[in-house]
Amino acid sequence: MKALFKYAEGPGNLEVRDVPVPEPGPGQVRIKIAEAGICGSDLHIYHSDIAIPVKPPVIIGHEFSGVVDALGEGVSTCAIGDRVVSETAFSYCGACELCRTGWYNLCPERRTLGYWYDGAFANYTVVPEGRVHAIPDSVSFTSAAMTEPLACVTHAIGDLCKISPQDVVLVTGPGAIGLMAAQTAKAYGATVVLSGAGVDEERLALGRSLGIDHTINIGEEDLGQALDTLTGGAGPDVVLECSGAPAAINTALRLVKKRGWFVQIGLPGKPIQFDLEAINYREIRFSGSLGSRRQSWRMALSLQEAGKVRLEPLVTHKYPVSEWKEAFDVFENKQGCKVFILPVDI
Repeated sequence: MKALFKYAEGPGNLEVRDVPVPEPGPGQVRIKIAEAGICGSDLHIYHSDIAIPVKPPVIIGHEFSGVVDALGEGVSTCAIGDRVVSETAFSYCGACELCRTGWYNLCPERRTLGYWYDGAFANYTVVPEGRVHAIPDSVSFTSAAMTEPLACVTHAIGDLCKISPQDVVLVTGPGAIGLMAAQTAKAYGATVVLSGAGVDEERLALGRSLGIDHTINIGEEDLGQALDTLTGGAGPDVVLECSGAPAAINTALRLVKKRGWFVQIGLPGKPIQFDLEAINYREIRFSGSLGSRRQSWRMALSLQEAGKVRLEPLVTHKYPVSEWKEAFDVFENKQGCKVFILPVDI
């Protein structure tokens, strides 16, 4: 099969290789990839500026959907032909306090699919049985392939802040994650403001088509004034920062309501300066967010099944794995929204 490898440490060092189809070991399932999406962290792997452990040579890619086509010894919860997605936390210790209390996304021994274990930019991948989730019948492979980023969003919202129907929620950054976060906040009943820069106009328009209440192009409209009008000057109750841009982070810290919630979802990819005193003076309940947990995946699939979060409209480009470089360039240049890499025939 053809697979996209990070073949060595350092910037770049990606290439398509022909490799044998993997075989599942005990307790593992093999999944025939249907569709796979490029994540911002895949770009960080490409540029070699990500803090999560990566162990080359490794097939990258971790957002995907597919069909179970082989079972390892002892597998009892999956069957050949099942339509599935898989969590990315391929392995973790299971013994530390974080694992024992359900926060295995933070286990120091966590090793991730597409970073440490061969991932999804290929025809097949192999994962532990316990990471697999069935795709609801009404959810397409295209939508299901974005369950992983949506699970990251449902973790950030469901576990790390509190959204009530009367709240105003500011989502900064209208990329795929921001559009997922905005829709999820809407599913909680909140009034949602989605902000972006001039380069994001098409994505802001997509947000409007998905039912987001207010979209703000900060190059044309004052975000603070718009929020003051909506909140009577109090500021948004919750900020979901999805851009990772220092300017957006500092602006949102200045605007969020006193004792409001602020969840940092977007990764800047490098150390940045931000106004820590704003957190003190406003008693902001600030949290970072990393990955997802099993309950996050259940929520992500339920939102898709109920039609409360629509993911297919986010997909604007699909490329075969042989054209990965063009796909990465399109994604990095913010052309369109969600970019997929599809397997090619063996």
